Parts: sequence; C-alpha cells; structure tokens
Amino acid sequence: MENSKLNPFGFKDKIGYMFGDFGNDFTFIFASTYLMIFYTKVLGIDAAMVGVLFLVARCVDAFTDIGMGRIVDSSPQNTKGKFRIWILRMCIPVAVSSFFMYQSAIAGMSMTFKIIYMFVTYLLWGSIFYTSINIPYGSMASVISEKPKDRQSLSVYRSLGSTFAAVAISVVTPLFIYETDAEGNQVVIGGRFTLAAAAFSVLAVVCYLFCYFLVTERVKLEKNVAEKKHMSIWKTLGQVFSSRALLAMILISILTLCASIMGQSISTFLFADYFKNTKALSFNNLLGLPAAIILAAISGKLVERFGRKELSSAGCVVAAVLFFAMYFLKLTNVWVFIIVNFIASVGGMYLFNMTVWAMITDVIDDKEVHTMQRDDGTIYGVYSFARKLGQALAGGLGGFALSAIGYDSLALAQTDSVRSGIYALSTLFPAVIYTAVTVVFIVVYPLSKRRVEENAKELQTRRGGQ
Repeated sequence: MENSKLNPFGFKDKIGYMFGDFGNDFTFIFASTYLMIFYTKVLGIDAAMVGVLFLVARCVDAFTDIGMGRIVDSSPQNTKGKFRIWILRMCIPVAVSSFFMYQSAIAGMSMTFKIIYMFVTYLLWGSIFYTSINIPYGSMASVISEKPKDRQSLSVYRSLGSTFAAVAISVVTPLFIYETDAEGNQVVIGGRFTLAAAAFSVLAVVCYLFCYFLVTERVKLEKNVAEKKHMSIWKTLGQVFSSRALLAMILISILTLCASIMGQSISTFLFADYFKNTKALSFNNLLGLPAAIILAAISGKLVERFGRKELSSAGCVVAAVLFFAMYFLKLTNVWVFIIVNFIASVGGMYLFNMTVWAMITDVIDDKEVHTMQRDDGTIYGVYSFARKLGQALAGGLGGFALSAIGYDSLALAQTDSVRSGIYALSTLFPAVIYTAVTVVFIVVYPLSKRRVEENAKELQTRRGGQ
C-alpha cells in the first residue's frame, strides 16, 4: 500500500529516476564504447585477451547479478528505502572503480601486470560495484508507485536518461581523447582518457545523488510477503523461472538486442560500402535523440489507451513490415533509406525501450499475485544477466555475419555480392527478428493491458487490507 503521509508520485520522481540511469550510463556507456580502445591502443593489450576478460566477466555476472537481487530482496526496509539506500551506499565505489580502469600511467608496466590490473579493476567495477547499484536501481521502479501509468512514466524517463548520456558521451569523448597527427591519423591520447574517466565518474556520483534525494519509495511489502524472504535461493529461483512472463521478456529482450546491436555494428559498413555516403551516417545516428523525445511525449498516453504488450507488439509489426519492404525494394537513395529505417526503428527498438522497464515491474507484480512472494531484486537480477548475455551474443554477430558474406577488410571496394549481403544484414535480418518478437509477444507473453490492470487492483486490495 502506498503511504498516504508521503508526497504523491510526481515530476520529481520522474526526474530523479532519469538521473539514476544518467549516472549508470556515464560509466556503462563509456566502458561499452571506449574501454576496448583504451585496453588495446593505450595499454597495448591484445584484443583476444580483452575478449577473454569479457567472457569471464559474464560468467561472474551469473552469480553477482542474481546474488545482488537476492541480497536486496532479503534486506530490511528502513527510513532511507529498501532499494534507494543502495544508490547512496554504492555510488562512490562505482565511480572510483570506473576511474581506476582508465589509468594511462600503467602503460609502461609489464604486460603481466597490465593484464592482472585489467581483470581486477574491470571485475570490481562491472561485476561487483556496478551490479550492486544497477540491480537495486532497476528494481526500485516497482516501489516508487504501484500504478501502471506511473511506472510507464518511469520507464520513459529512464530511457531518456540513457539517451542523454549516450549523446553526451558520443559527442564529447571523441573530440577530447583523439588528436590528429601530421599525417592526418587519429591518435588516442592516454592521459586525456584518464581525465575523461575522472570527469564522467564525478558526473555519475552527482546524478546518483540527484536520484537518491528526488525519488521516494512508497509501496510497502505485505507482512506475509516479507516473512517469506527466508525461502531458500533455489526455491526462489525455481519460482522466478516458472514465470512465463519473465521467460517471454528474456526472449524478447535478447531478440531485440540482436536486432539493434547488429544494426549498429553493420551501419558503418552499410553507409560506407553500400551507399558510399558516410556523412549521411552521422545524420542517421543523431535521429535517436528526436526519436526518444517524441516517444517520451506520446508513449505514456498510447500505453494508457492500448497497453504495453499491445502497443509494443504493434510497433514490432510495423518494424517487420518496413524492414521487409526495404529488403525487397533494394533502396539505393540513402535519404529514403534513412527515413524508412527511422520509422521502422521507432516502431521496434525505440518504442520497446520506452516500455520495457515498466514491463519488468508488471512481471514482478504478476509473480506476487500468483505466489504471494515478491522478489523485485531477484527478478531484475535474472533479467539483467539475461540482457548481458544477449548483448554479448549480439556483439559477436556483426563480425561473424560480415565474415560469412565474404567481406574483405583490405579491399578498397567490395564486390556487388558483398554489398548486397551488407544490405540484407541491415534489412532482412531485423525484419525476421521483429517478426519473431511479434510472435513471442502475442503467443507467449501473457501480460495484456487487462491482466496488468487486474493485477494492480488485486495487489492494491491486498495491501489496502493491512
């Protein structure tokens, strides 16, 4: 039940929750985009060894993501919030560990030292400290408000925070860390990398503190739910994995990640080798910001009218149809392609990103309705780990796909068959993926608008009876 003595849910909560993901992504997106460059070009570590690091980290994440979810679920409620308190506790460790990953001063050390340093600092940041703040942050949406409409707003503002961070990092970082030499080559300046890491770490802490002070936890657990927190982790995980809604969300997220990350990794080759227009690529990449702003303005009302499942599945249908159309039409005008691709991406990836975090709160509610057990952190931990696996899988698809179509990195111009293959990867592949996502939404994912509303009323009745 929401505590009537607390301030009602409002704009302050939305802005605060947005700052939470802003803080997350000052270290996460920076690492996702530039950490490989730092390890290979500044520290001189072989890319294959970096790949081993990422593989080991995902194995560790299997334990830390779910383990942190369990810790959060088992922790007692207090005046600073059951989930919110972790943001205050861990914001500095996350920022400091991120900063230590980018120490250019160790470039002159032995390779053995640099590899050990790389493993220790990356695992501390990503698998331990980042996990210890991201899992509570993601889980917190379900206790800020119990109303589906409010949770949709939080999902939208979280996506906006991620978008703003991505734009800030992608625009500022290249201008700062690179310098052009006498021959026109772009050279990475290691010391500037360290300074950029320091600046982003400070900004992350500031954003986390905004999140902590602006957000209010309102939904309290029922006593009979809280008393069941002593259930063994294996029984808890058994209940979690029995959730049809969660399993469907995991499959949907892995599929959409494959579509979006493949698109990002192939887009450079598409514009350079197929359209032969790299300037258009910059314009294409900038469209993510207006897409996020437009959807932030209208997605809440659309979800309120149609429902998250219904709206997202309809968007995937639009995306699939347009990607199939682009594939069969074999577009050669880059600007026509950009426009159609933008509309398809809005229907698929961008719309899903605006609703996915609210869907996870729907999954949490659905499980509580059926089991009388609320496992916000554990469910979010399982979902977070599944997304990491999806990102790892999708990250390797681009390279394998280019190799499969015969792409020659040394050739100044690709053959017509390779160029056609690149175009197919950019159109037919997402068309098939979004078709599959539509089927999963319709056939497997059970949380329709009606069921979400019924679950919300049931839980409100239960909590109102305390």
